[in-house]
Amino acid sequence: MSEPLVLGIESSCDETGVAIVRGRELLANEVASSVEEHVRFGGVVPEVASRAHLQAIVPTLKRALEKADVDPTELDAIAVTAGPGLMGALVVGLSAAKTLAAALNKPLYGLNHLVGHVAVDLLEHGPIPKCAALLVSGGHSSLLAVNDITGDISELGATIDDAAGEAYDKVARLVGMGYPGGPVIDKAAQEGDPKAIRFPRGLTSARDLEKHRFDYSFSGLKTAVARWVETAELEGREVPVNDVCASFQEAVCDVLTAKAIDACNHLEADTLMLGGGVAANSRLRSLLEERCQAAGVTLRRPRPGLCTDNGAMIAVLGSECVRAGREPSPLTISANPGLPVEQVILR
Repeated sequence: MSEPLVLGIESSCDETGVAIVRGRELLANEVASSVEEHVRFGGVVPEVASRAHLQAIVPTLKRALEKADVDPTELDAIAVTAGPGLMGALVVGLSAAKTLAAALNKPLYGLNHLVGHVAVDLLEHGPIPKCAALLVSGGHSSLLAVNDITGDISELGATIDDAAGEAYDKVARLVGMGYPGGPVIDKAAQEGDPKAIRFPRGLTSARDLEKHRFDYSFSGLKTAVARWVETAELEGREVPVNDVCASFQEAVCDVLTAKAIDACNHLEADTLMLGGGVAANSRLRSLLEERCQAAGVTLRRPRPGLCTDNGAMIAVLGSECVRAGREPSPLTISANPGLPVEQVILR
């Protein structure tokens, strides 16, 4: 059997991604971002994101087909993010995928966005073994147990309030920095002292670990930063922004990495996958590498360009599903904003 030629569409939030893969070879990966349209609001506005997807989906699709030098009739399958994500945004991508699948008489795979973030590593490092996975983004902070990328994944824990990326955005606003918060805080933190301020580590007390061993919470950390900044300003002290950013980032990365290593120990897994937009954070990557090395765990992480939302992660997951002989989705599926990670393919 020849390697499947699959087109993938991603539109769960503020990036319109279309990619084409042949097996695990990436032929095209086109992304149209609407981040700049959300800057003045300080965060993603669902209606703005949906309209941006409507405007971008056809041009992005055309660019991907041209880049890959592929005629649509040559495709073996159409893959698309069916959830989780913003409802209006998901509907745009799913509608486009359904139209293509129906017009070309090709199988449709409505896929899980979170699983796509794990699957994208196939493009760089090949088959994914049984492992633990840490997904960190603006909307998700999750620890997963991965047995089979096409159908056997379970959630060990997740954020119970703010996701890590969301906390970055809120803290960036607190200290007068721009949106999105991740890159600007990461840059400022490199000029600051991560030990200057001891911010709290959420859900790490003995009592919390009894019920939330693999869960995350960053809402309290965000509040602690706000109170520290407010107190400094009331006392007439200059706020050391770089130190605040470095100390905040250290608190986030400390908890993320400590629980990820604990998950590896719990699963007896010798591999940890890292994915999601915040996976591009320099401190998270370096601290996780340090702790994985100490624990004898192999860290697998995609290059930064594949960490953020993109069509490549959906295309390669679709390709794996085709290779594994998984049953495709019916054309009657609807977008599911709360799609659980255990459901890799929506049916």
